[in-house]
Amino acid sequence: MISKKKANTMINMMTDLFPDAHCELNFSNEFELTIAVLLSAQTTDKSVNKTTDSLFKKYKTPQDYLDVLPSELEDDIRRIGLYRTKAKNVRALCDMLINDYNGIVPNHFDDLIRLPGVGRKTANVVLSVAFGVPRIAVDTHVERISKRLKFTRKKDSVLEVEERLMYLIPEEKWSHTHHVMIFFGRYHCTAKNPQCKTCPLFDMCTDKVKGKN
Repeated sequence: MISKKKANTMINMMTDLFPDAHCELNFSNEFELTIAVLLSAQTTDKSVNKTTDSLFKKYKTPQDYLDVLPSELEDDIRRIGLYRTKAKNVRALCDMLINDYNGIVPNHFDDLIRLPGVGRKTANVVLSVAFGVPRIAVDTHVERISKRLKFTRKKDSVLEVEERLMYLIPEEKWSHTHHVMIFFGRYHCTAKNPQCKTCPLFDMCTDKVKGKN
């Protein structure tokens, strides 16, 4: 694995490529963000945004999601993957928000991961984006980039990747680093055919032989 100095040099180079990296999910408050991130599991942000464009106009509060039949909510999110499971989780999440948190999304990690459908990644995204708490959320892009660039070991779990990144990167840069790594993985160092020949990190990358572009 690489040193803190080399890791931060790489992050700075990624930042030069994507200085405006940000959360690409559309939302107007922490409740909408929580729903959007929950819906984004195994689905692209683009697909989620197409769904939430109409969903958030129809459902404004947690109670709104409980006032319709489960089948109606399923129909409203049918275009995204795992829509039945996600509809069930959304309703259960809304029920818990109402009964345990006065209808308000909590701003503490332990409370967030109690919510149905909310795991570490979702909780970290909500804390970082909605509440400004420094966190690193490890999605498929962050995990892939971390392992390709030797920030972590290939065999490391998602939690181990998160902990290693928190060790390598200064806390005040955690949230921005998370977005930069997502953009780098989504638009440059992609899962298939990464843009190795035009990559400023080429000489530092141990996985560059896989790049064909």
